[in-house]
Amino acid sequence: MKIKFTLLTILFLSISISAQSKIEASSIMEDIKAGKNINYSNKTIVGVLDFTYMEDAMKKLPKKRKKNSWWGNGNYSNTVEKSIDVKISFTNCTFKEDVLAYIPDEDSGYTFTADFEDSVVFSNCNFERKAMFKYSNFESDTDFSGAIFSDDTTFKYAKFEREISFENTKFTEVSTFKYAKFKRNVSFASSVFEDSAIFKYTEFKNGVSFRNVNFEEDLNIKYMNVSGEFNISNMNVGYDIDSKYTKINGKSFSKYLLNIKS
Repeated sequence: MKIKFTLLTILFLSISISAQSKIEASSIMEDIKAGKNINYSNKTIVGVLDFTYMEDAMKKLPKKRKKNSWWGNGNYSNTVEKSIDVKISFTNCTFKEDVLAYIPDEDSGYTFTADFEDSVVFSNCNFERKAMFKYSNFESDTDFSGAIFSDDTTFKYAKFEREISFENTKFTEVSTFKYAKFKRNVSFASSVFEDSAIFKYTEFKNGVSFRNVNFEEDLNIKYMNVSGEFNISNMNVGYDIDSKYTKINGKSFSKYLLNIKS
C-alpha cells in the first residue's frame, strides 16, 4: 500500500508540475490587454500567440473586398496596426504554435500587424511553428539571442530603434530580413542559418557583426547598406553570396573584402 501511495503521489506531482509549466497563449493575450507586463521563464506556451489581436479587431471593422475599388483616392489602406505597450519577456520558453505579429488575412483582405513600444525579450526560446514579425516596429531594446526558429520566420520591413541582439540564433528554414532597418549596432555572432538567408535592401545604420556566423546555404545581401563596423571574421557561407549593389561604408562589398585582405 505504501508503494502504491508513493507511486500515486509521484504521478500526481509530475502531472501538477507539467501543468504549471504550460501557459495558454490566450491567458498571455488577456494579460497584455489588461496592461500587465509579461515575464515568463522555462515555460511552454500552448496555442497561437497573436500580438495583432486580429479576432478583436475584426469585430470593429467593416467587411471589405479583397481588392480596392478603382475609384479609390490612393490613401486607402487595408493594414490594421496594433500597438503593444507592455514589456514582453520570455526566457528559455517553447512556443508550440505560431507567434504572430503579422497576419495577411485573405478572407477579409486586411493585413494585421503589431508594433512593440517597450522592451521585447525572446532569449533562448524555441519557436516550433511560425514566427512572423513582418512590418513590426521595435521601439525599445530587443533580444532574440539564443532563439531557435524551427519553421517559417520573417522580419521583413521590421524596424529596430534601440539595442538588438540575434547572437547564437538558429534559423532552420529560409529567413528574411529584407528591407529591415537597424538603427543601433546589431550582432548575429555565432548564429546558424541552415537555409537561405535574405538581407536584401537591409539597412544597418550603426554596424553589424556576422562574426562566426555559419550560412549553410545562400546569402543574399543585394542592395544591403552598412554604416559603421562590419565584422565578418570567421563567417562561413556554404553556397553563393549575392552582393550586387551592396555598400559597406560607401564601398562595394568586393572592394571591402580587398581592403581587409590587404
